[in-house]
Amino acid sequence: MLASIPSSRYFRGAYHAYVAAFFVYLAAPLTVVAVFAFNDSLFPAMPWKGATLGWFLGEKSPQLGIFHDTELLESILVSLQVAVCTTVVSLALATCNAFLFERHDFPGKNLLYVLMLTPLVIPGVILGVSVLVFSSSIANWVEETFSYDLEVLRPGLVLVVIGQFAFITTIATLVISARLRKFDVSLEEAALNLGASHFDVLRTITLPFLKPALVGAGIVSFLMSFENFNTTLMLVGSDAPLTIAMFDRLREGSTPVLNAVSLLLMAGSGGLAALSIFVRRKEN
Repeated sequence: MLASIPSSRYFRGAYHAYVAAFFVYLAAPLTVVAVFAFNDSLFPAMPWKGATLGWFLGEKSPQLGIFHDTELLESILVSLQVAVCTTVVSLALATCNAFLFERHDFPGKNLLYVLMLTPLVIPGVILGVSVLVFSSSIANWVEETFSYDLEVLRPGLVLVVIGQFAFITTIATLVISARLRKFDVSLEEAALNLGASHFDVLRTITLPFLKPALVGAGIVSFLMSFENFNTTLMLVGSDAPLTIAMFDRLREGSTPVLNAVSLLLMAGSGGLAALSIFVRRKEN
């Protein structure tokens, strides 16, 4: 709704009601999950049996808290390892992609750009299956030809990183490219004319300008990797990340400990989002 366009009181009321209902629709499931993380019951549902911190701090089964649940803690560590590796690799390639598409013209540039965007429109399950089939085919050929088993191309954490990297890099590239497009190239030219090397220009001028985009792209990449399920499910091995471990728990019958994990994830995601906003405001 544009403030400059006259509208009736009924229309304004309906518009505000719609906005309020939309935010309630978004917040209600998260609120329910957060509330039942403190329910003193073995089931994450009604009835409410009183408040407890047992699903966070409980040391004994059946009320074993997240901070004492070895299996879930190990899965969180696995997710952190995957997310950090995926973020570092994605940012490195995304930065190179941004410079390639924003600073250079070459034959087939538009086609290459479209190919880079392709993983965004492919369902995560299909992407995971494609990576799995392709990598397994290579591993099987190497094993049959050279009698050597390429374990890195078998289901496992390396393949999970490769699968997530395939689409997260695209998102990071778009974020960094948008920032690089606003850069004044004359600043680099002036520094070069004053005797600075290309590395010094990159280190002291270009990268500091890209810092908000790099931080934002890094946070988005980390969160998308940490919370990814569809692609990860197709590529995971014996070491299960958090999303897969939670899925397995749900199939067996969940307890409010999963609500506690979800609440911690919401808090962590909110903290990283606030950090991204703070960095952007500070730089701008």
